[in-house]
Amino acid sequence: MITIDQLRSFVAVAEELHFGRAAERLQMTQPPLSRQIQKLEKAVGAQLLERDNRRVSLTGAGAAFLDEAYRMLNLVESAGDLARRIDAGAAGVVRLGFTAVSAISILGPLLRRLTAELPDVEVRLSERVTLAQVDGIRRGELDIGLARPPFDTALLSSRVVSRESLMAVVPAAHPLAALERPLTPQDFEGESVIGYHPQQSRYFHEMTVRFLANAHPRIEQRVHQVLTAMLLASAERGLTLAPASASSLHVEGVVFKELAHGGGDTRLDADPERPVELHAIWLRGAISPVVRRVLRVIADVAP
Repeated sequence: MITIDQLRSFVAVAEELHFGRAAERLQMTQPPLSRQIQKLEKAVGAQLLERDNRRVSLTGAGAAFLDEAYRMLNLVESAGDLARRIDAGAAGVVRLGFTAVSAISILGPLLRRLTAELPDVEVRLSERVTLAQVDGIRRGELDIGLARPPFDTALLSSRVVSRESLMAVVPAAHPLAALERPLTPQDFEGESVIGYHPQQSRYFHEMTVRFLANAHPRIEQRVHQVLTAMLLASAERGLTLAPASASSLHVEGVVFKELAHGGGDTRLDADPERPVELHAIWLRGAISPVVRRVLRVIADVAP
């Protein structure tokens, strides 16, 4: 079996072409150096060096083996470096879940920052609604999610990464689009509203229900995604609510209108002016060094 010490001994002799200088370079005496070369030649099954009292030279087999020795030593060194980088969280794979709207506000800046600071970390993206992200983390399919509360705090740790306003999305031709004031729940009285699925989009479903608690709109559609709700609003199928960042999707035919703070039931809103929260979530307990490093970058990127 060829050992690393044998390879290093052979490379030193091959480069110095002198056992005395090679031994000095390796900080050892000549007899053990000679034994390492003999063991290597036995393991390889060929004579690698010609030596006599006056000179040392490479045989044809030795010249060919030298290139392989360099390659093997470089592989060992690079493998060790990779292991150290992974242990420090500077390399590895992180599987990141995100919702469509979270991609608007934070995913782009986050990926650019990760590329700059952790170029050896591979980020594998998976677009999922919050419920699917939680299931993915529970099953070990995801390491981190960018999702909406609430979460099972016994299972998951979380950190707020952004807060923003909730806004009304109104068809451009609708009379409410021309109002020069924030909309109140009463403005939705009797209007067709595009709501959200109570399980798949629980967060925006609950925010819609809370805001419209004192009104009596007609909920005629329930969708999973904010973008779908906006597209239906642009087709004049009703009004909807969406986070302010969704305006950057530039859906034609809709107008974003501010909502009157204090309308509806806001008891669950941590910040009445910016009630829409996005959280980073991950499995509670021990996490890998690379996940810890990525979470640190997420915290730095958060507005």
